[in-house]
Amino acid sequence: MIVTVVGGGLAGCEAAWALAERGASVVIREMRPLVPTAAHHSDRLAELVCSNSFKSTELSNAHGLLKAELMQLGSLLLPIAEQARVPAGAALAVDREVFSSLVHERVASHPRITVERGEVTELPSPGVIATGPLTSDALAASITRRLGGTALAFYDAIAPIVSSESLDHERLYAMSRYGKGDGDDYLNAPMTREEYEAFIAALTLADQFTAHEFDQVPYFEGCLPVEEMARRGPETLRFGPMKPVGLPDPRTGRDPYAVVQLRREDRSAQMWNLVGFQTRLRIPEQKRVFGMIPGLGNAEFLRFGSIHRNAYLNSPASLGPALTARDDERLFFAGQLTGVEGYTESLGTGLLAGINLARRLEGKPVWVPPSTTMLGGLYRYLREADPKHFQPMNANYGLLDPLDESVARRVGGRSRKDAKKEALVARARKDFDAWLQAQ
Repeated sequence: MIVTVVGGGLAGCEAAWALAERGASVVIREMRPLVPTAAHHSDRLAELVCSNSFKSTELSNAHGLLKAELMQLGSLLLPIAEQARVPAGAALAVDREVFSSLVHERVASHPRITVERGEVTELPSPGVIATGPLTSDALAASITRRLGGTALAFYDAIAPIVSSESLDHERLYAMSRYGKGDGDDYLNAPMTREEYEAFIAALTLADQFTAHEFDQVPYFEGCLPVEEMARRGPETLRFGPMKPVGLPDPRTGRDPYAVVQLRREDRSAQMWNLVGFQTRLRIPEQKRVFGMIPGLGNAEFLRFGSIHRNAYLNSPASLGPALTARDDERLFFAGQLTGVEGYTESLGTGLLAGINLARRLEGKPVWVPPSTTMLGGLYRYLREADPKHFQPMNANYGLLDPLDESVARRVGGRSRKDAKKEALVARARKDFDAWLQAQ
């Protein structure tokens, strides 16, 4: 039997690999390059179109815990990300070109995986739909007709990338927050109070790309354009992406009033991403306003910030507990289309979709971790969130079941926040191990 995986992104690649490794013959249907998207630039599988960061690897961070669980499940992409890694403190950031090339070569060469190009307009069975936030209009219409739910949408923004050789490195300093990673993984542009206030004033008044349809769709709160954050108050950015805490300027020995961090995009450190500076400003305004950042006065923009339409399903209203169609237990959905936000979250749902479809084909029940684990908590959210107010979700500790009251009393209190997180992590690791062993 041939299984169809629609979409060659992170979730689709993980799903296809999991199925093929369990004996299924898999066809990945990828519409690029025959049908382009507003964000992709190549025809390779697993192209990263937003950030190059998979976020933290530390177990004390929700994204690090999720990575640990996915490694135990047999993730293909996370080990490849380690191969393509570039310095980024405690974050797993990659060279995009190296990463997608490695994934494409590995997946396309699997003896039980075939990659076919062309748009899919009808839902296959058995299959996995992992078309991501840039699902074609025709397939989105087919999904909506089939599921009977309403597809929601938001606009995701991409941060600019600048050339290293165009930066004034005399005005920047290399340092990771609190010295994590190698201690100097990021470039930092410090601002005085006067520079910060002038920057905020320019940012809030800058001309941005607008269209009537954009204004009808809310942003995802976890990925707001930098100009939108600035409009929410003059101090918003100083407590967000321009937070100076833990980044003392070695030339003064003090934290600056505000700081812009730049994260390398490639191994040779030729390209640097403005961390947290996703934007919908027009290109001339990006040059003008971001040129006010110390060290970026003559910056060459290798990629300007931009926006593109992202679609996602109302999963609690439309899908079954394991993210299946309610009328077909062999049709799974995965990735950002389901309402998860983030690379690791997307590939995790793809991995579990592939595993569960393989189990279905063998006549076995689906397999979802307990909600005391990060992957299980994410699935529980997608299953039980209020459909009337459903929005995309990142991995976070709020997804996990609360600690037992007796444990909470022992570790509770604001002064013992870290101890409580450690208890959540310990329980998650124990319960994930037990879940795996019980299968």
